Amino acid sequence: MVDSESDHETGRVGVSRRQFLEATGAAGAAVGLAGCSGGGGGDGPIQITMDSEWAGISDSVSQSLHDAGLDEEIEIEILPGDFESGARRSEFTSALDAGRASPDIFMMDSGWTIPFIARGQLVNLSEELSSETLDYVQSDYLDSAVSTASDPGSGDLFGLPLFPDYPVMHYRKDVVEDAGYDPEGENWATEPMSWQEFAEMAADVWEQNGGPDGDGFDYGFTTQADNYVGLACCTFNETMTAFGGAYFGDHENLFGPIGDRPITVNEEPVHDTIRMMRSFMEGPDAEYAHPDFPQISTTDLLSFTEEPAREPFTSGNAIFMRNWPYAIPINLDSDSFDPADYDVMPLPYGVEAGEGAYEGTGGPAGALGGWHLTINPNTQRLDECVQVLEAFANEEVMTSNFAEGGYLPPDPSVTESVDPDDVGALGDFLDTLAVAGQNTVPRPVTVAWPDQSPQVASEVSAAYQADKSPEQAMSDLQSSLESIESDLAE
Repeated sequence: MVDSESDHETGRVGVSRRQFLEATGAAGAAVGLAGCSGGGGGDGPIQITMDSEWAGISDSVSQSLHDAGLDEEIEIEILPGDFESGARRSEFTSALDAGRASPDIFMMDSGWTIPFIARGQLVNLSEELSSETLDYVQSDYLDSAVSTASDPGSGDLFGLPLFPDYPVMHYRKDVVEDAGYDPEGENWATEPMSWQEFAEMAADVWEQNGGPDGDGFDYGFTTQADNYVGLACCTFNETMTAFGGAYFGDHENLFGPIGDRPITVNEEPVHDTIRMMRSFMEGPDAEYAHPDFPQISTTDLLSFTEEPAREPFTSGNAIFMRNWPYAIPINLDSDSFDPADYDVMPLPYGVEAGEGAYEGTGGPAGALGGWHLTINPNTQRLDECVQVLEAFANEEVMTSNFAEGGYLPPDPSVTESVDPDDVGALGDFLDTLAVAGQNTVPRPVTVAWPDQSPQVASEVSAAYQADKSPEQAMSDLQSSLESIESDLAE
């Protein structure tokens, strides 16, 4: 549905939230529905470009904002932007380059907010929000989300995190229990296992159900390993991080400075990540495979993005699947297995937390996706826009957005404390989602990343396919990343 050129920086790459909402039964209203009729303060409503799905719940969004203290005279209108993240970015770029005052507020992908900050095209929220709200965001919001909404140099906040997104491991609980494992007794929901433990267990369960040559499940495990943006930003990024590897050394370098940070992809933890995936697809005896990891899938993974990875699981042909929470309600609605036979757990780790080669690496890691609210510097309604953002920074508003649209709160404590009965299909999995949210890794978003991301995906894909050794692929990638850094630093 999306390609790496038009959708460089999505979190949940190529997956429509409309599918998520249809599965949960959340309201889907006509495109362009306004939050309220009439004009705020005589000047019309504050216009926010979001998704059409947000327009579908605009009445509840508006009500929750006013309940949180937003002046009743300030009305909002949710304008539906293009769902495709790359197209949305182009819309915003055109509006800002032209100096247009509408929309007043943008909903920006966490994967490409920083380039807008670097170009000086957004309002500095550190200069506009109340100290109370700024303190709340800095102290209680998900750190990795805040970092993608902030100026890497000054640390000033330019976006208010609206909702994050992070993956989990989906699995067939009935199948693993029949194979002799005890997910509840071993606390799979909140205690991540190592990739080694996971692979050995998954291989055993798959083997007991026919294995790669049997008539049972087609896959022990599915994930996204296609040559596309999701490989660079998400699946490879998170697995490499879990093994202690990194693109640019310590995570303090994720957002720059460009040209003045180490390139660390051609190192053993990164090679091991690739070798593990080779073993997962073709077994430990395959070329460039890791001898300590068993086969738990097939080379079909090389063509899998989000939906191709989900479909075999939902149809009953896979036992484990790495994917985003959007798949939870879809899986619960599957005709292939009973909802009671389905569960999720945090992603595994490669080395223990703190034992990675670089700061921020090691332990379980899940790629961070999600979106922020930013203010158009050309708006004629700055004070009112600031008040709207202040209202969004409210636990009750987050809970309402979670319940009405399935949007995870940017404050993890809200996810932990919300009443499970209030949030639909996700209510039974809040413990796992809370753990996943605490172990996220952002993509290294700078003005260089749109050029670097395709290079990462291309070289990792070549190594996954054994067209290159892990060492050769990562050596070539290091040269490419260094060249891009050098060109942009001049």
